[in-house]
Amino acid sequence: MTKLFRYLFVLAAVASFAGARGQSAAITWEKSNFDFGEITQGEKVEHAFKFTNTGTAPLVITNVQVTCGCTTPKGWPRDPVAPNGRGEIIVQFDSTNKIGRQNKVITVVSNAVGGNNQITFSVNVLEKKGTN
Repeated sequence: MTKLFRYLFVLAAVASFAGARGQSAAITWEKSNFDFGEITQGEKVEHAFKFTNTGTAPLVITNVQVTCGCTTPKGWPRDPVAPNGRGEIIVQFDSTNKIGRQNKVITVVSNAVGGNNQITFSVNVLEKKGTN
């Protein structure tokens, strides 16, 4: 519980300081979409979406939301990312019970200008051939 209070305090302090000075955080993605190409049904793949905080205030990512249980956010910076600082969001896709073209959207909730950011990936899941 102490970590939660410390995190909320830091978040409030960053927001207060940035707001008072007219500063804001901004996410600039190295590449906001990724194509895994073709994979076989049942495979798990992951990708790191890299970004830079191109704003003038620390960037705080509070959540990474997915629209399907097949997609899992594996990690993102829990501490504020300083201006000009870099980070990454790692996303995993599990193709079990999937077939054909898949297009997935991940929503990054943060204090960045413009509100939530979205990153996307696509993959073509090929049917797993049975063994005889």
